[in-house]
Amino acid sequence: MSLGNLEFDEDGLIPAIIQDAETDEVLMMAYMNEKSLKNTIRTGRTCFWSRSRQELWWKGETSGNIQEVEEIKYDCDGDTLLIKVEQTGGACHTGHKSCFYRGIKRSEEAEKVFDPEEAYDKTHVIKELYNVINDRKENPSQNSYTSNLYEQGENAFLKKIGEEATEIVMAAKDEDDDEIIYETADFIYHLLVVLVYHDIELEEIVEELKMRRKNS
Repeated sequence: MSLGNLEFDEDGLIPAIIQDAETDEVLMMAYMNEKSLKNTIRTGRTCFWSRSRQELWWKGETSGNIQEVEEIKYDCDGDTLLIKVEQTGGACHTGHKSCFYRGIKRSEEAEKVFDPEEAYDKTHVIKELYNVINDRKENPSQNSYTSNLYEQGENAFLKKIGEEATEIVMAAKDEDDDEIIYETADFIYHLLVVLVYHDIELEEIVEELKMRRKNS
């Protein structure tokens, strides 16, 4: 194996994935520099570079859980090693055979691919509220809070925007999550009142957000 085909990083290191030669189970991942790799090739036992201690270390030198090298491969970019070994004892310092003994629970929601267009469509609740507010504007009702706001004029709901924004800030400072949610809902409602008053469609806001997403 020619080391000239390998791409070491700016610190002179290359990641090495250690795999059980018999079962193909991934046992661990560590780093090698040129010297530790040459040691591994020369002796047939894994030797790594410790980034925390800044020194060479031989796998199993204290625990006895050595790794006898069966095969060394490298990937298409030459920047990652795959080393198949015969493992004695556990590869992990915790005593487990593999360092990858923990998992993240999968769920139906977690498996879904994020679709920005679908996410925007989930604003249907806000759209419904927008339509109700628009109806209260076009068809005033005596018992409607929204209709009464419009009857009082723009200053009335602009004042509410300022008040609700202040309450969100205060709730955030108090680290009161429930209050943040409540005041944010109030703020969004009165913001929709402003949008309807100025005949601004929600789609116009969505398009602006899309532009910001592209430029972010």
